[in-house]
Amino acid sequence: MAPSRTSLSTLAVAASVVSGLLLLTGCGGSSAAGDTDGGGKLRVGVLFPGSLSDDGFMASAHLGYQRAEKRHAGAVQFSKVEQVATADYEKALVRFATTSDLVISLGGQTDADVRNVAARFPKVKFAEIGGPADGKPLANLSLYDPQQAEAAFLSGAASALLSEKGTVGFVGGAELPAIVNAAKEYARGAEAADPDVKVLAPQYVGDFNDVAKAKQSALADFGAGADVLGQILNLGHKGVAQAAGQRKGKLIGGPIAHPCGTDPAYAGYVETDIGAEIEYAVDHLVAGDWKAEAVHFGLTFTEPRNDIVLCDTSDPAVGKKLDELKRKITAGEITTR
Repeated sequence: MAPSRTSLSTLAVAASVVSGLLLLTGCGGSSAAGDTDGGGKLRVGVLFPGSLSDDGFMASAHLGYQRAEKRHAGAVQFSKVEQVATADYEKALVRFATTSDLVISLGGQTDADVRNVAARFPKVKFAEIGGPADGKPLANLSLYDPQQAEAAFLSGAASALLSEKGTVGFVGGAELPAIVNAAKEYARGAEAADPDVKVLAPQYVGDFNDVAKAKQSALADFGAGADVLGQILNLGHKGVAQAAGQRKGKLIGGPIAHPCGTDPAYAGYVETDIGAEIEYAVDHLVAGDWKAEAVHFGLTFTEPRNDIVLCDTSDPAVGKKLDELKRKITAGEITTR
C-alpha cells in the first residue's frame, strides 16, 4: 500500500546501490575519490561519512548524488567516499580539496573538519549539509540545512495524533547539537498537536547504525508507556521497528518513505530529501553562480523538501491537523530552528 501523504510534497522512494567505487588510499574510507584528469569537466567530491546503504541520511543524500551525476554527466566529474572513520574526515576532505572545484561534506559530525579544511583551501568551494542550523558560512563554505528539526516537529505531531496511550518518545542516533534540537522539536510538535500528550525524555543511542542498541532504547520507551516513537537514526531504525513489533507499538520512519505495509510497525514516514542539497550545490556550480550562503530547505524552501506521510488515513482529523501545522510552518507562524 502506498503511504498517504498530507498535501504539500512529493514522495521519494528509497533505492541505494553503490557501485563502481575506487579505493581511496590513506583516508580509511571504503570507497573513493578519483584523481584522474577531468577532461575539462568541473570536479565535485562528496564525503559520506556513513554507509550509502544506511536507509537513512546518507542513503537519502546519495539519491541526490545520483540525480546530479546523471543530470550533469557531460559537465561534471563526480567522486565520493563513504564509511569514513571520524579520525580520517580531515584526510578525506584534504584529498578532495586538492582535486575538486567543489567539496561537499555530509553530516554535522564533519563540521569542525570541513571548516578547518575550507580555511586551508580558500580557492576551493565547500558545502556542508546537516551541520549546526545556526552555523555561519565562511567565504568559501556554504551551509545547507535540511531542517531535521522541522521534520522532527512533524514526526512528534504525528506521533501524538496516532498515540492511543497518550505517551510518545524519541530515539536519536547521537547527542549532537542538531539531534538534540530535533528531539526538542519532536516534543514541541507532539504538544502542538495534543497539549495533553506525555513526551518521554529523549534517548540517544550513541550510534546511528547500531540496531541492537536502538532496539534496547525503544524497548525502554515502550516499557515506560509509549506506543508511538519518533527517531533520527540510520540503520538503527530497524531496531526501533523490531521493538515496536514486540510491544505492539509504532514508529514514524524516515527520512526515506517506503511503501506502507513493508513493515506494519511503521505508522508513517517523515520524509526529508537530503539529496536535494547536493543537487542545489552542483546546479549552482555548473551555472557559475555558486556562492557561500546559509540555505534552509524543508517546507519553507521554494520547492518543499520535507513532508509527513501516513499509512493509516482512517481518521481524517489526523491528516487535517498535520496539514494545519505544515501550513503554519510554511507561513512562518511556527519556527523550528
